[in-house]
Amino acid sequence: MSIPNHILEQLNSQADLISIIGRHTTLKRAGNEYKGCCPFHGEKSPSFYVNPQKNIYHCFGCGVGGNAISFLRDYESLTFIEAVNELSKQTGIEVPKEEQQNVSYQRTKQSTVKPTSQAPTATQSDNPTPVGQNQDNSAPSYSDSVIYDDGHYDNYPPLDVYDSSPYSSEGYGSDYQSSSDSGNGYPPSWLTDTDAITDLHSMNHSADEDGNLYELLEQIQQFYQHNLATHPHAKHYFLSRGITEDIFETFGLGYAPFGWQHLEHQFPQDIEGLKALGLVRQSESGRDYDLLRDRVIFPIRDNQGRTIGFGGRALDNEIKPKYINSSDSPVFHKQHVLYGYYESRQQRADSWLVVEGYMDVIALYQAGIYGAVASMGTAINESQISRLLTLNPTLTLSFDGDSAGQKAAWRTLEVALPVLADDKELRFLTLPNNHDPDTFIKSQGGDAMREQIANAMPLSQYIFAYLSERYDLTLAEGKAKLMSQVRSLTTALPKGSSFRYLLNNDIYQKLGGKRSQNVEAKDALLDFDGDMTISQQLQLCFLFQPRTLIDDPIEIIWQRAGINGLHLPPHIQQKASPDVLRPVAWEDLQDSALLDIVSTIKRCLNYLPKDANAAAHFILSNLKPLTQETLSRGWGGFYKTLTARNVLSLDELVENLVMQLLKLHLQKKMQELIKNPDHIKLAIVRKQSQLLNDWLRAQQAEQSAQMVTVQS
Repeated sequence: MSIPNHILEQLNSQADLISIIGRHTTLKRAGNEYKGCCPFHGEKSPSFYVNPQKNIYHCFGCGVGGNAISFLRDYESLTFIEAVNELSKQTGIEVPKEEQQNVSYQRTKQSTVKPTSQAPTATQSDNPTPVGQNQDNSAPSYSDSVIYDDGHYDNYPPLDVYDSSPYSSEGYGSDYQSSSDSGNGYPPSWLTDTDAITDLHSMNHSADEDGNLYELLEQIQQFYQHNLATHPHAKHYFLSRGITEDIFETFGLGYAPFGWQHLEHQFPQDIEGLKALGLVRQSESGRDYDLLRDRVIFPIRDNQGRTIGFGGRALDNEIKPKYINSSDSPVFHKQHVLYGYYESRQQRADSWLVVEGYMDVIALYQAGIYGAVASMGTAINESQISRLLTLNPTLTLSFDGDSAGQKAAWRTLEVALPVLADDKELRFLTLPNNHDPDTFIKSQGGDAMREQIANAMPLSQYIFAYLSERYDLTLAEGKAKLMSQVRSLTTALPKGSSFRYLLNNDIYQKLGGKRSQNVEAKDALLDFDGDMTISQQLQLCFLFQPRTLIDDPIEIIWQRAGINGLHLPPHIQQKASPDVLRPVAWEDLQDSALLDIVSTIKRCLNYLPKDANAAAHFILSNLKPLTQETLSRGWGGFYKTLTARNVLSLDELVENLVMQLLKLHLQKKMQELIKNPDHIKLAIVRKQSQLLNDWLRAQQAEQSAQMVTVQS
């Protein structure tokens, strides 16, 4: 299978290398890099570095190094194709199957541009149809509206040390290695040399007849930039927006002149390339026309600084659409590009801010606030957020205060939750008086903008503020609806998230709860039937709140108590059986009724009605007859007792009940091992029990402190 080199380059560039390697060794930030013990050889002092800017790794101990594909091949033992497919799934970059897209195109020896007299209008450059109006009877449509940039993630560490570090000379196969500098012991040129990347894509091209899309884009960018200098009205637009001329050069700003076919006249031998880039289109009547006309131009760059597309803004605010962007092409994929990322990386940005528009990015950069990026018109996606949170654990989102801006912010929040681990933080910035970053900086200055960013609203506050405007919190029904939506949101958080419980509890307290949900739920159980066993209480809790089993409570407790990372002395580890350290499973508790309801709920989770009572009866109907009969007798009274007390969440109570069962299980296991001595297993179970008890005491101390705070 032949895979175009530019696709391989994009896969390696966009891969989340920190996460890939982090599955096998602990990486910690060391300045602008990440450092850890080498997964390829045993070592006590970390000498393994990952460079997020170039997305490569290198061990200064054993000399191993490479990129995402090489790591998947060399460490995870994937084949080349398997590694490519894995990165394709992770990044969303599609690997062509049959007809391979390439960055080359056939150049023509003479112009194919139609004479001016054949153009859709009588005159093109002297008397064009106003931008945004139909330009012939076929009314070309503009499906691409505002689009920014998303997704190339390098970073900013010292790079020269990597360029001089030896790498394995093992290739990736003929298709992959064709551009490598094989046999010299150094990384292939495409890995470290930006110029070589351009050469890579033209290596199979005839200089006389084949063109290169990257080279063509660079020439078009220079053409647009030259036009900005020669068209005062376009230059005045940027100057009137407060943009200085040195920024013109930094961002490569330009101007697309009047005329239906200015690109075809300028590049008569590159018509095929212009069409492949979507910059020249064909109307329904078969006439070619330039996509961008009489618009200021924002070049869109990848993470290596190459121009891969263009955004054009109308000079007249009445022209619709205001923004038009290049179509996706073999070198441009909107969902993988963030506008401003390359420029911020060049300034060694260490904090990141997601904004809505090109001008916001540029205004922040000009004010010395680096790290502002904008997505390409659609909501920023999960992989982009994950990568930005890798570069800095706090990410700020700045959206307009109007309805559309806040809807976009909420969609981004929902997208971010699955990658929001406990050590990551999302903040929200809504500027006062309907300002966006561009207008706020012009009005208040850069220092005021920095203060606004520093005081951005934490996620927990933003959720409550957003939802409290949408529900009537003077009514119990409104509070219940709000809590229901919060619970639904928090299920999207990563497995084992502590933030899930804390956020639910925090918002419950904001709704006026004077006592914790755990206390209310415990009292409800006592009012209902104080003689129930722990297992029976837990079964009813699962019936009331089956979503608790989305993430297995036993596994979460095992992880949070640190039992899954139990370190054993070497002599015990050598003698211990392979499965001795696995988490306790529901089957190990030897409780048939509890196992029945747990397995039934897990099997039915995707089919349960939203209403709690209806969901409970659905579960009951799928239980074994004996379990069904026992739970059915108690369900009605239990449900009424909880709803009468307005209990909205049983998360903490379920956790407490599961912990009690685990304690009893470990105690019983120790007693059995004392009667039937097995010193290795007994030592392990004692250590597990100790870790669980230590964590329980820490939890109780934290809850006591919270109660004191609430009472005060």
